[in-house]
Amino acid sequence: MSQVNYAAMSDQELRQYFLQHREDKAALRAYLDRLGDRPHDIITTVDDPDFDAKIQAAIRRQMQAAGDNSDATV
Repeated sequence: MSQVNYAAMSDQELRQYFLQHREDKAALRAYLDRLGDRPHDIITTVDDPDFDAKIQAAIRRQMQAAGDNSDATV
């Protein structure tokens, strides 16, 4: 079996590759490592008085971004 170059794949290509080759644990590790290397925005903290509002706003932004992305593929 030939060696697969995960680094040459885009995030989407690597994700699709793993979904088609679920037995390839190295592909899963490469994808999870890539996700883990990304910076993570901190939305709020548990003691923030606006916790609920900030979480709901973040969810709305995610949903809008997902909707915008799905429109582009149609």
